[in-house]
Amino acid sequence: MKKIILFSLFLLAGLILSQIVPGMAGDNFDTLKFGLDTLLYIALAYIMINVGREFELDKTQLKSYRDDYLIAMATAALPWLFVSVYFMCLMPKEMFSSWDAWKESLLLSRFAAPTSAGILFTMLAAAGLKKAWIYKKIEVLAIFDDLDTILLMIPLQIFMIGMKWQLAVVIAVVFWLLWLGWKKLNHYDLKQSWPRLLFYSLLIVILCQGIYFCTKYFFGIDSAIHIEVLLPAFVLGMTMRNHHDQESPKEKKVSTVVSYVFMLLVGLSTPLFVGIDLSEPPVSDKITANLPMMDWGAIGIHVLVVTLISNIGKLFPVFFYRDRSLYERFALSIGMFTRGEVGAGIIFIAIGYRLGGPLLIIALLSLVLNLVLTGLFVIIVKQLALKAYGNRQEESPDVLSVVPLEKK
Repeated sequence: MKKIILFSLFLLAGLILSQIVPGMAGDNFDTLKFGLDTLLYIALAYIMINVGREFELDKTQLKSYRDDYLIAMATAALPWLFVSVYFMCLMPKEMFSSWDAWKESLLLSRFAAPTSAGILFTMLAAAGLKKAWIYKKIEVLAIFDDLDTILLMIPLQIFMIGMKWQLAVVIAVVFWLLWLGWKKLNHYDLKQSWPRLLFYSLLIVILCQGIYFCTKYFFGIDSAIHIEVLLPAFVLGMTMRNHHDQESPKEKKVSTVVSYVFMLLVGLSTPLFVGIDLSEPPVSDKITANLPMMDWGAIGIHVLVVTLISNIGKLFPVFFYRDRSLYERFALSIGMFTRGEVGAGIIFIAIGYRLGGPLLIIALLSLVLNLVLTGLFVIIVKQLALKAYGNRQEESPDVLSVVPLEKK
């Protein structure tokens, strides 16, 4: 629970500092921002390598994963679509027929899709559910959920780039990375200490940013090739042989610290929205960045609604796995409510495309609210699990020997 609270506090602290630091930095702000963004990319790559390391598949049992992947895909898609439509409803009515408005809304609302696998697994294990069916099934769905989020970012980025020759390059790189990840899944026995993971992260950022700056220099900013670190880092993690059983407490502590720093930097990346002069020309040509700022009461209401509808979308698994009790299916779905670093990474990517305005603030604060509520979600999951396995134990005294559950 301490980790969840600190995640929220670091994100909020970054959000507050984002409104103070530009004024304090003055003319040096652009240099400072470049340094902070570079650190953020490195932290994001580090996190995504670890997400990829969690991805394991038995290639001989692919059919058994098919239904799980489709359910995970829908569980990621429904919150995204619900929030996207809601964001469109907050824009002027004429924007409903604007493709530019829709693609910005689709990108910005994608933060609501991914479940935070790392946070979720840690808290469910602490709740005594590690050997339960709920934990095993969430373990599969959450990883597929993250994979689907990364894959769906690809067409969204293509929409933002537009139909240019760079599009063919991006698509070719994406397909090559996916082929490499599948072909070499858990293949390379690379060293995975935290200094090595940071080094790999730095190399990925240098490569991706190097491609961007080189193409920007030769073809201009509008024709630069921008490959986000999400997919290369995830694929690198996929190709590593799993060494989680060898992780020391120090390794886990460093990963946690990197996540804290990442959340702080995501908050710091938020564009100015307090005390801005609305008479000045807009700093971005994006529709969302030029929406009029709302008062804090209205923002608070929208944060609650976005959080509610995104979590309703996460209830999709309730309608499947009919061989399990309703308690278990609800526990599984509520477990998918947790959000974290991957969702924050999506928001940062949206900021990189110069999206902003009140919808960005609503997205950030909704992410914070979901983080704050994570402890409550896990408590509900545990109570539902206790009811499910308690009822089963009455029917069959041996059920807990098959699915042990620690009662505390």
